[in-house]
Amino acid sequence: MLEIKNLKASINDKEILKGLNISIKPGELHAIMGPNGSGKSTLANVLSGKEGYKISGEIKYQGKNLGDISIDERAQKGIFLAFQYPTEIPGVNTSNFLRTSLNKIKKARGEKELDALSFIKIIKEKSKELGMDEKMLSRQLNVGFSGGEKKKNEILQMKILDPNLVILDETDSGLDIDALKTVANGVNTSRDKKNSFLVITHYQRLLNFINPDFVHVLADGKIVKSGSMELATQLEKSGYKGLYSNA
Repeated sequence: MLEIKNLKASINDKEILKGLNISIKPGELHAIMGPNGSGKSTLANVLSGKEGYKISGEIKYQGKNLGDISIDERAQKGIFLAFQYPTEIPGVNTSNFLRTSLNKIKKARGEKELDALSFIKIIKEKSKELGMDEKMLSRQLNVGFSGGEKKKNEILQMKILDPNLVILDETDSGLDIDALKTVANGVNTSRDKKNSFLVITHYQRLLNFINPDFVHVLADGKIVKSGSMELATQLEKSGYKGLYSNA
């Protein structure tokens, strides 16, 4: 699904990623943990196509060079990023936004677009699975939403768009336990053998609910240690000190 070799990324002449390597197969969920400033969000930004970064190295998505694919095309080809801080967009209805997004993807893939009634049935079903109040769907996108509601809305988008590669950039930050369980359930019910997840987080608590296949420690722009869920448990107890030379 995703193959990254010796990825380096800098912005404003500051190098952030310094030779990152990772390989993610279909059906796998990988978690990336690391201290502040280690490059976690930069990795998410680079994969989603955010502009402003100077990049070298190799990034292949489904066997193709990701650098040759525009931001819009990445979304159309099944790459999804859930933001750490979802943006409020006044004047844009949540339901209309999601329907337009889904139909843009369907059109790009040569599939039949959904009419309003067909989409309403889908969005009501998905929002019910997440325990979301249907009134949120008629509100302006993220405007006035609580932190938990914004994160649930990100997961709703994920379930509706049904991407191949899901990148969650600290989606668990600032969530109470109920919202955390809702997010985790959204992830677990979306996992299958065809899609892959890259979950970026500071804490073990989300991983307790989603049981990642692999856990990686990102420090100083590189992955310095990889392992199973036991690695996350170790980090929760002892922190990052001692895992890499500059700790």
